[in-house]
Amino acid sequence: MNESDFADVSDHSRRWWARGAFVLAVAAAVVPVLFAGVLGTVALLVVEIGGVVVTVASLYSFLTRRGVLRWITLGVAIATPVIVLAVFVRANLLWVVVLVYVLALAASVCARAALRRSRAETDMPEYPASPAKHPFVIMNPHSGGGKVAQFDLRRKAEALGADVALLEGPGTVDVTALARQAVEQGADLLGVAGGDGTQALVAAVAAEHDLPFLVISAGTRNHFAMDLGLDRSDPARSLDALRDGVELRVDLGAVDGRPFVNNVSFGVYAEIVRSPAYRDDKAATVLKLLPDLLTGHSGPRLVAHIGDTEVEEPQAVLVSNNAYGTSDVAGLSRRDRLDRGVLGVVTLSVANTRQAVDLLRRNNGRGLTQTTAREVTVDSDTPEIPVGVDGESLLLRTPVRCTVDPGALRVLVPRNRPGVRVSAPVLDWGRLWQTAFPS
Repeated sequence: MNESDFADVSDHSRRWWARGAFVLAVAAAVVPVLFAGVLGTVALLVVEIGGVVVTVASLYSFLTRRGVLRWITLGVAIATPVIVLAVFVRANLLWVVVLVYVLALAASVCARAALRRSRAETDMPEYPASPAKHPFVIMNPHSGGGKVAQFDLRRKAEALGADVALLEGPGTVDVTALARQAVEQGADLLGVAGGDGTQALVAAVAAEHDLPFLVISAGTRNHFAMDLGLDRSDPARSLDALRDGVELRVDLGAVDGRPFVNNVSFGVYAEIVRSPAYRDDKAATVLKLLPDLLTGHSGPRLVAHIGDTEVEEPQAVLVSNNAYGTSDVAGLSRRDRLDRGVLGVVTLSVANTRQAVDLLRRNNGRGLTQTTAREVTVDSDTPEIPVGVDGESLLLRTPVRCTVDPGALRVLVPRNRPGVRVSAPVLDWGRLWQTAFPS
């Protein structure tokens, strides 16, 4: 059974899922005491917690150091769980540990089923859409490894009455000017088959002229298309919106006047994206730059102003067009809705092993801030800072201001589409208790 199967459970069912979660959690706590005794349980906890601390500390050292020591600490991180497992086997307690983990996993599944929001809470309202008479679509044939040609998107779009403009290569065409020219010539719909950065630029023109905007999932990651519930495996299905479509009214972010549909990043991630080697070898570039960035030897000093809150010297700031799931601090997951009228904000500060462990345990202390706001300003001790805007690297003058324009964009989507998967809820045991035993 999949967690998504629990998306629309009734209040009665939620109550029993919640009660089941508490029963399983209690069983997970009692089992080691029954079969290992109090002293054995304490020993299990000491070994397990010690293993976690050593592993996290080693991984943090791996990310922040260079040379031979980096690879030694990676070896320690890999060896520690093996040693912990061997200790459990030698003490004939491995089956107890496995049983506890199974019970804890089952409790987690029940808890998430009880707390998961319904489709009615997460689905964006749909509005009727009139067929476009003069749709204009910009296609980047190089995006997504050549998906425009692979899925024959140009021919299929033209067969549906769209005028198609192919981009010759990166930086050779001003897509904003191209979209504005199409509007002047009578286009009543603008669409893009390309990456999220190109999507954002054309979306801003569509919003400016109150025109429908068509998203064709032909980019590499297609995060915007994913959060609109489009089919990312077959971009041609996005064109079905021209025959039988509905409109979604979604928000549009802006950073110093430049539009974005997904997120804006500062600090560590923005510095990594800025590197010329990033696009050719992402993993190697990350490993090369992280030691200096995480230990504060490189990069500007940031100050984030989030509404009335000020966060000093975060190593990374992620500002998103609506908030990502609360379990996602990297902007790699999903946004349930794009019409909340807010920016999602995550700041990260990991200066030592303790803060790394706290971050792993999801302790929202100084190391992690996750909230929402209508406006975010990021300042620095330098006149310019690198900023990643929908994966594109820019150099912007400080302070950099991020805002959101609620409901600015009329997105045309197919009536029949995969839809947005409801994200997993945070395990809030207080809320779970109220669900299990309502007053």
